[in-house]
Amino acid sequence: MPDVVLLPLSKPDPEAQTARQTPHNIEAEQALLGAILINNAAYERFADQLEAAHFFDPLHGRIFAATAKLIANGRQVTPVTLKGMFEGERIGSLSVAQYLGRLAAQATSVINARDYARTIREFALRRDLILIGEDMVNLAYDGTAEASPTEQIEVAEKRLFQLGEHGSAIAYDVEIAGALAGAVDMIAAAYQRDGGLAGLPTGFAALDHQLGGLAPSDLIILAGRPSMGKTALATNIAFSVAGLLADQGGEVSFYSLEMSPEQLVMRQLAQQVGIPSERMRRGAISEAEFARIADGARALAKLPLHIDATGGLTIPQLMTRARRRKRLKDTRLILVDYLQLMTSGSTFRDNKVAEVTAISNALKALAKELGVPVIALSQLSRQVENREDKRPQLSDLRESGSIEQDADIVLFVFREEYYLKRAEPPETKPEAHAAWRNQLEMAQGLAEVIVGKHRHGPVGTVKLAFSEAFTRFADLDSGKPQGDAK
Repeated sequence: MPDVVLLPLSKPDPEAQTARQTPHNIEAEQALLGAILINNAAYERFADQLEAAHFFDPLHGRIFAATAKLIANGRQVTPVTLKGMFEGERIGSLSVAQYLGRLAAQATSVINARDYARTIREFALRRDLILIGEDMVNLAYDGTAEASPTEQIEVAEKRLFQLGEHGSAIAYDVEIAGALAGAVDMIAAAYQRDGGLAGLPTGFAALDHQLGGLAPSDLIILAGRPSMGKTALATNIAFSVAGLLADQGGEVSFYSLEMSPEQLVMRQLAQQVGIPSERMRRGAISEAEFARIADGARALAKLPLHIDATGGLTIPQLMTRARRRKRLKDTRLILVDYLQLMTSGSTFRDNKVAEVTAISNALKALAKELGVPVIALSQLSRQVENREDKRPQLSDLRESGSIEQDADIVLFVFREEYYLKRAEPPETKPEAHAAWRNQLEMAQGLAEVIVGKHRHGPVGTVKLAFSEAFTRFADLDSGKPQGDAK
């Protein structure tokens, strides 16, 4: 191997630069390493910005990694202390020990160390962009590639997002010490937060107590039969979290494939002002009520809630949009209503189970990639209706595929009142009718959120109050939902 040119470099021959070279800056790498060798304190100025993989020269990357290891162990970094890590290695006519000595000898100042680090990182990003671009071109030219063009776009978008978020399109892998540090940080945050929650609060104390909040990277399936209120519960959670984020920063993203933005907002507005949405839609309101509606609308307009109601949204489209919102607005919670209305955008359309499996896999991957909880609503199969006890079970997940496996938490919404109202016995059977009426009174205004799966804790049932007129859930100990008819 020829000698590595040390600072200062001679000007390159223009005639030798006919071909484009891979972006790099050897002088900056040498200057940075030399700065560390003459003053270890320089390392602290950029330790959180640079990795060994960012160096173009492999030896420089190894020297930087060895330097970081010594400093982490509280040891001094000098050509002498590094020498043993590269025993017997040579670079051209120089031993690595001699090369380290020259780096230290030619270093003049540590003032520009941060600038050197920024330059090295920027060139590394350029090289990653080139790799992504080359892979895109090669896959596009390959007519035999198994991935469809839509899937190729999805892969490229994912890699570009990782590059923009983390500065390097590298795999997410950490040593156990790093994983433990992250876990301890989560525990500390839960300890310091009111209520001891590890994740975002749902707005329901009983549900938060059961779940510990909505944890980052979790896929939460919220399932139920039609008219059980799963969209209402999801909307209540979305607006509650958005209210919290109004002070903290970040936003909630709600992808609604079933209802329009106006329908979703109408429900929340009805809860806000205590006027049934059915009356609001018909315009059966007084002038004073309209003023309340206007005030409520102004308050809701300030919430950081983004609603995407694109019909026929595919999972690649959702993931692309979610990454963009995360990058631009720091999305903290994603909701999808609902899973079975999505398409995979690939070849599974003749096999709904396989398609739902692909979608649930992708949503779990998205939750991990963005580090946010994803709540996906899901329909249940009709077999629930054939049982005497109509409380849902995991086996009732419609076209479940791997939904149960991918989900970290599975929640079922169940309202016995809904079924009892449709099972009124004839008044000619007074005993049966009286028993039915007692059951109905006990179930009136109640809803159950059944935790069917909980990867981080126990399963169980949480009881909430429910107002059908306002499609509003509330904790039982808070009394009737606001605006409920007396």
